[in-house]
Amino acid sequence: MKNSNSFTKTTTPVINANRRSFLRMAGAAAVTGGILTACSTADSQLNPNGARAGASAGDVVTLPGGDLGILNYAFILEQLEARFYELVLANPYQQITNLELQLFQDLRNHEVTHRAFYRAALGSAGIPDLTFDFSSINFRQRTDVLEAARMFSEIGTAAYNGGGKYLTDPENLALAGKIVSVEARHVSIIREMEYMNQTAFAGDNIVVDYGLFIKFEPSEVLPKAQKYVRETIDAHNLPTTVA
Repeated sequence: MKNSNSFTKTTTPVINANRRSFLRMAGAAAVTGGILTACSTADSQLNPNGARAGASAGDVVTLPGGDLGILNYAFILEQLEARFYELVLANPYQQITNLELQLFQDLRNHEVTHRAFYRAALGSAGIPDLTFDFSSINFRQRTDVLEAARMFSEIGTAAYNGGGKYLTDPENLALAGKIVSVEARHVSIIREMEYMNQTAFAGDNIVVDYGLFIKFEPSEVLPKAQKYVRETIDAHNLPTTVA
């Protein structure tokens, strides 16, 4: 029997209270707790999927509407990216350089901070911690890891760029703008790692009209993310028109 995690709360959480102090705390947690999570026995080198005991592919997570829906939508992607980078560092690919290791640690710390922020800010209005299946990614191959990292960072950036217009609370929109600026920087550094000394990090194929071209609707992003999420994401409540 499928489980359904849905939300009836329609009010937007106050996420700006003590934001600065929380981000400082979350940053510290990213450095300490994040490393411990990455090295847990549940995610050993023989099991790179990151699935927790009791997870079921039949579970359904239903997103709410309004700002809460968009914030939870972003939370899905932050969970996905954070877990991916934790596993990259738990099982580094062959011949990874010290510079690449440091860059992946920075990326991991950013995403763990984002995940922690949403988890605390949304509280009981947030979706549960998801479980993931990264079995299609060979974590021991540099090309596989960089390709996946670029894809996840581009999806994250495109999601904020495409979904931000549905946020009605200016505080929530300001927060999304700050996070997407970090995600966009991730795109640049990963592209440079993948195609060094070329124009991939900010060439004409990615920077258009003085900004990033990447912008997707939730309906375009979620199918790409769903491939790696064991639960089924039900997004029918998400807004599709600007209020």
